[in-house]
Order: sequence, then C-alpha cells, then structure tokens
Amino acid sequence: MMKKLIGLAAMAGAATIATTGVAAAEGSVSANVALTSNYVWRGITQSDGDAAIQGGFDYTNGMFYAGVWGSSVDDFGVSASSELDLYVGVTPTLGPVTFDFGVVGYYYPGASDDIDFNELKAAASISPTEAWSVGLTSYFSDDFAASGEDSVYLELGSSFAFSDAFSVSGAFGNQDTDSGDYDTWNLGATYAFHGFGLDLRYHEADIPGQDEEISFTIS
Repeated sequence: MMKKLIGLAAMAGAATIATTGVAAAEGSVSANVALTSNYVWRGITQSDGDAAIQGGFDYTNGMFYAGVWGSSVDDFGVSASSELDLYVGVTPTLGPVTFDFGVVGYYYPGASDDIDFNELKAAASISPTEAWSVGLTSYFSDDFAASGEDSVYLELGSSFAFSDAFSVSGAFGNQDTDSGDYDTWNLGATYAFHGFGLDLRYHEADIPGQDEEISFTIS
C-alpha cells in the first residue's frame, strides 16, 4: 500500500488555472487548460518529474458545482498514462465563512492495477481582509487507491494577493492511511499576465527518500 500511497500521494499545490466561461440556460460553464513542468499532488510527483498537460470543465449554478478534470501521469507505482477526476458539491455560506461539501472520484483509465477511488470533501474558508484568505480542507476515503484502507487528508492553506495580478499562497497538509502517514507543504507565487496564469511552486513531503519537487505551470 505504501508504494501506492507514495505514488498517488497524487488541490493544495495546484496552480491557479485561468478559465473561460459561457452562460448556460441555468448556471454557467467554464473551461481551463494548463501545462505544468511537474504534476505534484500532496507533495508527490505524478508525472515522474516531467511535464504534464491538464484541463477540465466546470459547471456552477448558485451554490452547486460539478466538473471534470484530467491530466497526463507517468510512473507513480503503476502503469498509467492519464488521470480523470470527477467531482460534485455545494458551497453554502454562513456569515463570513464559505463551506465546500462534495465528493471527488479519481480514475486512471487503462492502468495496470485498479487504483480508482473516491473521497468525501469538507472545507471551510474565510477572508479576514479583501486580499487575505485562509481555509481548512479535509478529505476522507474508506478505500484509498482501491487498497481497502481508510485515508484522511487534512490541509491548512492560505493566500495573499498583493495586487490583481500577483499573489502568494501556501499550504501544510497531513496524509494519513492505515499503513502510515506523512506531512507535506508547498509554497508558491502566481502572476496573471495578458490572460495567462504563471505559477512557480515548491513542494516537499517528509517521506524517506522522497525528493523535494518544483513545478512551473502556465495556464
């Protein structure tokens, strides 16, 4: 299981993705696309330190949202070349706090082993100032990476916008399964430039033998 955990210990370090949207009969649809030098998820590379192409579609209607997102992957414990995520949820508010309750499914078409799994998500965020936001997110699975093991991932993240174009953000998380746990953190900066988003980010996980990761993403 630890091999799968290290491999999969596949939204904390994800770069901000620029979107384009169109109005639907009810709600709205947006699309996003990005190229990253290194796809990192919860402190672990999912692309063997190489580039990955990513993209997806999102639908929102009031507090309801649903979407699909995909990425190329490579060499993370099983033979797989793509990841496809499906998600749905609601974002109610209570005073200054915005909540996010949903479910995320991670699927790996054509993988040599069955590692598809689902996670329940619960999050809360608040913006003490117009520029500063902070949030706590939790994910739970009773069959992490199709292993039959319980998994809990907790993450505390924050971002600060110095301007409409430039912001910094970071997060600290803990991934815990029946076979072990590890801490991970990331820190980076994002710059919006003529319709493009540029994100440079450092990632680290305290797993023995695990190297730090750096990703540069253009979206």
